[in-house]
Amino acid sequence: MDYFWLRTVLHYFLHFVFPIVIAYLFFRDNWKKAYFIMLATMLIDTDHLLSTPIFAPDRSSINFHPFHTYWAMGVYVLLLCFKGVPRIIGVGLLFHILTDWIDSLWL
Repeated sequence: MDYFWLRTVLHYFLHFVFPIVIAYLFFRDNWKKAYFIMLATMLIDTDHLLSTPIFAPDRSSINFHPFHTYWAMGVYVLLLCFKGVPRIIGVGLLFHILTDWIDSLWL
């Protein structure tokens, strides 16, 4: 049985829906603002435009695309040291990376 559809549903659920839960749990006072900032962190996927093909379902993004490298992840962890918007960005970027890592487990 082909479970590719389940992988896709889980991936996009974690990218778009689960950040609402994170925003509400950790940034309750401004959860809507936090959610939209975390959605904006999806812009790290613009680095996919640098590869050929742009989308390959059998390729892991982790350590392949520039904004998905271990060096970039180190910067995202450093963002957690700040308060306010930088911390929200760091949480969003790291959760994005976690989602992509979970997706790569299906490969």
